[in-house]
Amino acid sequence: MKTYLLFIGVLFSSLTFSQSFDEDLNTVIEAEAKSASNRIYNSYVNLNTGNYDVKYHKLELTIDPSISGINGVVTTHFEAKEEMSQVTFELTDNMVVSQVMQSGNALMFTQNTDDELVITLFETLNQGETGIVEITYSGDPISSGFGSYEQTTHSGAPIIWTLSEPYGAKGWWPCKQDLNDKIDSIDVFITTPQFNDSNEEYIAVSNGVEQSQTINGANKTTHYRHEFPIPAYLVAIAATNYEVYTHTVPNDGNPFEIVNYVYPENLTSAQSSTEITVDIMELFSTKFEEYPYASEKYGHAQFGWGGGMEHTTVSFMGSFGRNLIAHELAHQWFGDKITCGSWKDIWLNEGFATYLSGLVIEDFDGNTNFTGWKQSRINSITSQPDGAVYLSDSDTTSVGRIFSSRLSYNKGAMVLHMLRKKLGDANFYQGMQDYLSDPNLAFNYAKTPDYKAKMEAVYGEDLTEFFSDWIYNEGYPSYSVLWHQPTTSTVYIELSQTQSDPSVSFFEAPVPIRLIGTMGESLDLVLENISNAEGFLRPVDFTVADVLFDPESDLISKDNMVTLSRDDLELDNNLGIYPNPTSNHISINKHESLIIDDIKIHNTLGQLLYQSTWSPIIDMTPFSTGLLFVRFQTNKGVINKTVLKQ
Repeated sequence: MKTYLLFIGVLFSSLTFSQSFDEDLNTVIEAEAKSASNRIYNSYVNLNTGNYDVKYHKLELTIDPSISGINGVVTTHFEAKEEMSQVTFELTDNMVVSQVMQSGNALMFTQNTDDELVITLFETLNQGETGIVEITYSGDPISSGFGSYEQTTHSGAPIIWTLSEPYGAKGWWPCKQDLNDKIDSIDVFITTPQFNDSNEEYIAVSNGVEQSQTINGANKTTHYRHEFPIPAYLVAIAATNYEVYTHTVPNDGNPFEIVNYVYPENLTSAQSSTEITVDIMELFSTKFEEYPYASEKYGHAQFGWGGGMEHTTVSFMGSFGRNLIAHELAHQWFGDKITCGSWKDIWLNEGFATYLSGLVIEDFDGNTNFTGWKQSRINSITSQPDGAVYLSDSDTTSVGRIFSSRLSYNKGAMVLHMLRKKLGDANFYQGMQDYLSDPNLAFNYAKTPDYKAKMEAVYGEDLTEFFSDWIYNEGYPSYSVLWHQPTTSTVYIELSQTQSDPSVSFFEAPVPIRLIGTMGESLDLVLENISNAEGFLRPVDFTVADVLFDPESDLISKDNMVTLSRDDLELDNNLGIYPNPTSNHISINKHESLIIDDIKIHNTLGQLLYQSTWSPIIDMTPFSTGLLFVRFQTNKGVINKTVLKQ
């Protein structure tokens, strides 16, 4: 388990938005994934809420951003899954329920220390029947997790904001927190004072589309409606003296707005940063599918936390760097439209969103930067020898473990990339599109086997071994690569590996290898490695000078070694060049049994610069500075050397 106490000191600081677009995503992830609480949760699914399906919530909330408190009336429509005379909601026991009504009748209820509100219904509901209850409550919410309900300030201005993931919704409203029971639709009415003490207007934010603002004396009520299924932890509110501006997404002729709610003191810098959201939106829509909530909106709302939170249709943002914008936007597909079916499957949210932020780097910045991004993920993953992407039951009681940057974010993202390399781009993206469009998963929830089945369907092969090694079990491989060139037209490569954790006996994986020729030639190979000490003979049409392991960081691994085979190594040791580097000449020292028939020198462009028969000294002054390849044809085979001309 990792916690990120380094960031707690800046949890509520006023943030600036000067982060460059190539910011290190590790910083973003750690800010988002830190555990702001040491609280351990004893339950991740409340079995007492399993006898009904939530259909609708109407939240009527009264808040004052300058006061830490809430008054609310929550009306809930639910359908009985079995005969029931009681209904249970989750609500922390410090929140005081004053009344529960059903069809004009006051109902009996109790609150217990298990954070449950247990209501006795006016009459028993049969399976399939709908019940409606209206709960009136108030209190000063206790913040938990990442800050489930916070009242603070920015530049002296009061603000209230919520962030309920994973278990914090019950801290400020009576709900059902089961990930597998999404609410079909919600209406949210937020009543605040119209102005703060500085005569600045309060702007309230929530999910969905703003329907109206109604002035009632000194107060204002803002009404939002969201008409897509949503889990309780993604319902959110915020209110402060926001400035509001928009960007328009063309969306192939069906435009919709990106609505930005930002602090006045950050308006100028935010406006220069958020416009990239349109380009990222178009990239994701092209690779996967249209933005799922195009009929409503997308938006950002600034809040007092160092990371971001992907509330459906409006991400709450602590900053506006490009990587954080990409990560939270990616969640609208992976996390919001399809939500992980348990916290054990959190990689389906966080690993996917992290990988999509990497795709932005690949598309916008090029392959070199993308390779650097992947290597940074690998460095994080391999900083410890153990840890699985998929969580155990006990893991889900720790917020820090659920949101482990090393495992849920980085390893989840790199496993997704490795799956892409295994399947090929066409199959990978088709599988992702099929996953998003499956009517059983879309606007619903998914677990790891659901995703696995979709990718197997497009690949046409079983992926059990891959998922077992990389998702369900722990660690990573370290490779030993032994190679030699037995003939001028072939190269032999042998792969062996050790494992960092005993849970995996062998990591089956496509292993990327790059062959470098003496005249600068290059050939990329992918070796399907399924057993230890496995040998591969591959054709090659140039003399190999070097072998590079995983040159573009496509494989989770560490401490890999590439070695010339013993026979070639012994031959290579029969001949030496000195001094190296050199500015004027080289001397050649060879074993007496070695006969040199021909010497050729090429530059990195493959141009022949020099050719002669045997000579123990070669004048290098005519050659330009840089790396040169020296090829010796001998009675025992070809020997290749490199020399640096200074």
